[in-house]
Amino acid sequence: MTKIRFTKMHGCGNDYIYVDATRYTIPNPSEAARQWSNRHKGIGSDGLVLIGVSTVPEADFSMRIFNADGSEAMMCGNAARCIGKYLYERGMTTKTEILLLTLSGIKRLSLLVDDGEVKSVTVDMLEPALEDERLFVPTRGLTEGIFVSMGNPHYVIFTDDVDQVNETGAKLEYHPAFPERCNIEFAKVLADGSIRTRVWERGSGITQACGTGACATAVAAAISQRAGRQSDIVMDGGTLHIEWRESNNHVYLTGPAAFVCDGEIEL
Repeated sequence: MTKIRFTKMHGCGNDYIYVDATRYTIPNPSEAARQWSNRHKGIGSDGLVLIGVSTVPEADFSMRIFNADGSEAMMCGNAARCIGKYLYERGMTTKTEILLLTLSGIKRLSLLVDDGEVKSVTVDMLEPALEDERLFVPTRGLTEGIFVSMGNPHYVIFTDDVDQVNETGAKLEYHPAFPERCNIEFAKVLADGSIRTRVWERGSGITQACGTGACATAVAAAISQRAGRQSDIVMDGGTLHIEWRESNNHVYLTGPAAFVCDGEIEL
């Protein structure tokens, strides 16, 4: 048996197990993600994140992320923020601008540091990809959703009943309109202009927060004229600030990241 050191972190309650892949090799990360993510028989998390060296000279480090069901995700904004904090506070870099290689491209992490502590991280999530297609789904009445890709697919439904995520999230993830499955957001614009959002993540189910989901929700709200180009997205685990910048069409995600614990597990 090989002993693997891990760190558990969360971004607004979206918790993952982080392993420094520059020190440890995980031969089957999909299986490790399934076993370790189990909240009763494992460590407990929304998935597994491997922090590695970049395979291209343009980036500083790389990220691979595996959902709780073992499927590999393209990108996760909350995990990217946690990696920024991990790299800086664990002494793996002194940079406050980090280029992170993901399956959906290279993301720039901008760290706000105070007295050696990373207080927040802003991730340049690049440009959203939009599709004109609308899908009507029989939830509680017919509801129109908006498809937005933030490097991974999201379907955003604006509704007064965001708690229907419990009933319909899993069904919509596997809807025939989404051959590669989809992340599903249920969102409601509140009186103060913030957007209450609950999310069903592809491969993980209901999570406390989803960074790419928050970005997709903000973009969907802007293009449907429910909000401007800056939004606070209120998720179960906390609030994320999103700016869809006109100057370059990039989406910027800002929020906190936190350590939970360090540990050791046998592989």
